[in-house]
Amino acid sequence: MSALTHKPTGWTIGGKGPLAVMAGLNVLEDEGLALEIGTELKAICARLGLPYVFKASFDKANRSSIKSYRGPGLEDGLKILTAVKAKLGVPVVTDLHEPGQADAVAAVADILQLPAFLVRQTDLVVATAKAAARENALIQAKKAQFMAPWDAKNILTKIAEVAPDTGVILCERGVSFGYNNLIVDMLAIPEMKKLGCPVTIDATHAVQLPGADPRTSGASTGGRRDGVAIIAKSAVAAGADGVFLEFHTDPDKALCDGPSCLPLSGAEALLSTLKTVHTAVNG
Repeated sequence: MSALTHKPTGWTIGGKGPLAVMAGLNVLEDEGLALEIGTELKAICARLGLPYVFKASFDKANRSSIKSYRGPGLEDGLKILTAVKAKLGVPVVTDLHEPGQADAVAAVADILQLPAFLVRQTDLVVATAKAAARENALIQAKKAQFMAPWDAKNILTKIAEVAPDTGVILCERGVSFGYNNLIVDMLAIPEMKKLGCPVTIDATHAVQLPGADPRTSGASTGGRRDGVAIIAKSAVAAGADGVFLEFHTDPDKALCDGPSCLPLSGAEALLSTLKTVHTAVNG
């Protein structure tokens, strides 16, 4: 498989290239925090020689409670992402939830992300593919928790029928295993790579415990923060081309999914280890 390149920025993933990094915040809180985290992660990836993309959501539409923090919303969120791009000079990736958001998101984001729960929604896939093609953007499609890895072929087929020249990245984030738990089958990584596209691991969301946060009696998603590094290292060893990680300066005070979030202070050590594993596996 040859490397996939975002032509406007030169960011690459896959092939014989270095481990790609999509990392930032789970959800945007304010511009200052986004810039602080993005600045640190950009510097770390530069030191390690890893191609970097800033990630953050402007809205978390899939929440356990109607009272949960969702983010600044489309308009204000895209303004923050625009500022991050301009001030840091890095590409950005963010997710969208409705077909009507596709054009606005594609005008800012370099990689448009299809959320796992929505990746089979044909109208959303089609709108995202058309918008990405117009803006020369890439698409990252998260494999749903209820899908087999080989069934991700149908996602690629839909996108190809609408935008055959648009590059697609598949993202693994685990499958539902009974109640309140997700399991990552590492064999899914090479299975999806057989479909001819790069594969990333969302190690942060893979440790979620949906609806199982003891702090809110199940009114929010819990998580096993200590498992993020284990899953990330395992996935890279299994052949993942990139990692998708979420950090915060104070994870326990993060406004969304804190139990699954990593402290920014540990980013360099983890990414350095992941680079070592990727280099060992890929020679």
